[in-house]
Order: sequence, then structure tokens, then C-alpha cells
Amino acid sequence: MSAIDDILAEARAGLERAEPSESLLNDPKTLIVDIRPAHNRAAEGEIPGSVVIERIVLEWRLDPAGDHRIDGFDADTRAVVVCNEGYSSSLAARDLRAVGLPRATDLVGGFRGWKAAGLPTRPGATTPIT
Repeated sequence: MSAIDDILAEARAGLERAEPSESLLNDPKTLIVDIRPAHNRAAEGEIPGSVVIERIVLEWRLDPAGDHRIDGFDADTRAVVVCNEGYSSSLAARDLRAVGLPRATDLVGGFRGWKAAGLPTRPGATTPIT
């Protein structure tokens, strides 16, 4: 097993990972956060209602006590991080827990798992929150 496999397993050990489900779209205490690169979002689409935040500023925008946080969430919000296939999102969710979002998690299978499950998508290329 490689070092990154160990790191990923450790990150996931603390997460209650979200399965792709339309119920995520209807939960007012869930914030779906898309961290995928613009070219992936433009080519494949996005999850309706998701917020696009580039990975490089993720912790600053979602630190509930931070000066640079976005509006519309608090420490009780379940932030569900979405990447392409559900790997880098696990690491991002671990980091969000460290900055004060104890319910942060990620989406099993990422956006591609969501789409493969036949769940709704919207056209991509939403301008990210920077």
C-alpha cells in the first residue's frame, strides 16, 4: 500500500461519507461543495444547488469562524465535498473538519458517481467563489 493510500484511509476513517442521493438536494442543512477544476465542470456538468469553491481557498471560505467565509452556513452545516471520483474530496472533507465543520464529509464516487446514478445535473462552468 502506498503512502497516499494510507493517508486516504485515515481521512475516510473519520467521515460518514454521503451516498449519491437526491435527498442531499432537499436538506437545508447540507451544503454541496464542488471543488472540481473548471474544465471538468464545463465538460461534465454540476450538481444543482452546489456551490463551486476552488480547492485552493476551500478552508478559508468554509471556516465558520473565519473572516473570509461565505454566507449561508454554520458549524452545524453538513458540507458534502464533491470532486471527480471521490478521492481528493475525502482529504478536503478531513481538512474542513479541522477548521470547525464537524459534519463535513464527501460524496462516494464523486460527481461521476452522482451522474452514473442518474441524478440531476446542470450545465457546468459556474464561476467559482474565490
